Amino acid sequence: MHIVEIVKDVFIQWGANWVLWLLFALSLVSLGIIIERWWVFRTKQDVVRELSGALEATLSTGDFPAAISKLQTRTSVGATVARAGLRLAPQGMTAAEKGMQSALAIERSTLENRLAFLGTLGNNAPFIGLFGTVIGVLLAFEALSKTQGAPSGTSQVASNAVMGSIAEALVATAVGIGVALPAVAAYNYFQRRIASILADAEALTNLVLAYVSARERNGGA
Repeated sequence: MHIVEIVKDVFIQWGANWVLWLLFALSLVSLGIIIERWWVFRTKQDVVRELSGALEATLSTGDFPAAISKLQTRTSVGATVARAGLRLAPQGMTAAEKGMQSALAIERSTLENRLAFLGTLGNNAPFIGLFGTVIGVLLAFEALSKTQGAPSGTSQVASNAVMGSIAEALVATAVGIGVALPAVAAYNYFQRRIASILADAEALTNLVLAYVSARERNGGA
């Protein structure tokens, strides 16, 4: 048997229902990731103006341990990065800067975790739906081929089967687009949040480095 016939028979036997179930499963996974990421991002962002003001009030007195203590209970990216720099401040400005760079890289990885799945799903869910559409059209042509030379009553039943296969094909496309849209929207939203969080962290990094530099100029007092 020709390979095309084998593949066609497999598609006809399986139909397009499995594609819809796959899309529904991917949609549930996507929803779970969106909720989980929203919760993580909620804990990783702080009011940068308030945090920088609290840090500046302490760092201006040269009390670095007190500044670290103020950041101890905060889980935001900015607080984590600033804490890493302040802990290494006694080792010099270079050590503090490297420590903050390392902490920022770790926090960025945490923020970007699982977002690749949302981006990939958003880009490819329509193609999965299109795959189901192709199978549906194939089923429609198969049903149409059976109407040739059939009695009028049988022909009507076959025509209904053709219309059902076409409807199934269109549903697969619609579901694929429906799964992709929330994934793309969530991916873009989280990417904007990452940019905002990292910008806040960079502002705090510069603040900490400014005070570490001033401390070095004053002889580590």
